[in-house]
Amino acid sequence: MCVSAKTGFRCAAVLWLLFCFCCPAGRAAPVRPDSGLKAAAATDRNVVRACVIGGMTLTGLWDHISRMFEAKTGCRVVVVATGPRPKIAKPFRAGLADLLVMHSGDITTDLVIGGYGVNMRGCARNDLVLLGPAEDPARVRGLKDGAEALRRIAGAKANYLDGMGIGMREMAHKLWKKSGIKPVGPWVLKDEAPTNHRILSHAANKKAYVVFGRMPVVLKKVPCGNLEILVAGDPDMRRPYVVMEANPRRFPDANHAGARAFSDYLLSEEVQTFMAGYGKDRNGGYPFFYPVWPYDSTGAY
Repeated sequence: MCVSAKTGFRCAAVLWLLFCFCCPAGRAAPVRPDSGLKAAAATDRNVVRACVIGGMTLTGLWDHISRMFEAKTGCRVVVVATGPRPKIAKPFRAGLADLLVMHSGDITTDLVIGGYGVNMRGCARNDLVLLGPAEDPARVRGLKDGAEALRRIAGAKANYLDGMGIGMREMAHKLWKKSGIKPVGPWVLKDEAPTNHRILSHAANKKAYVVFGRMPVVLKKVPCGNLEILVAGDPDMRRPYVVMEANPRRFPDANHAGARAFSDYLLSEEVQTFMAGYGKDRNGGYPFFYPVWPYDSTGAY
């Protein structure tokens, strides 16, 4: 990762060599995710095909980074698939993409162990928040410590919804463990929402607290009734994203140089700095995605 002038120069030099190999001279017209060019030929070295987690395309971050990369290299970045993890893992597994970006977890680990992806690296993080009813019976509003908020909820025996979504459940388990409390009792409610899209509506009907991603709430992609974001800004409530490249031994026709060039660029100081400020005007002063390089104890960059 490029965090110094010397290291940055070396990264830039290596990146330039990769650009020259994978992207012949001549600026190609940018290709956006809705262009219809979903399955560019694997042998086209002027195209980098990507499977991208939905949040990055939803916020517009991916579009911006792709344009930056295209302007530097002349390569086109084609989004083969975007959406939740299972949806984008499938085409990557089938060899239809040169690289993949998604939340880390069992799916990404399985892709590497199964020989589909290589060079998996952390590239970003997004944050989850704690939502609750406006009356806030546990008095957690304004806290920046998720574990402390859960302690107060348990102490007040206020309704808490044990959400079944993968990311929210993993994060809640982490916070409860940190709090030192095992959430047991009638105040711990079972997630009976018919779909993940209805979890917040279900929690609102029960006047319950719930851990959930900030992004879909801020962008109004899920109905949340009268629930409000009460706890935010805890660095421990951030989920990692990873980038990986198609395995050249399994997919010899993939654009491996292009995938490496883009993944290196995603981790460059230029992109990581851009990411640190992106979306703050729409996201309550927080970026949609956090960089992976160090930050101070307040979360500032």
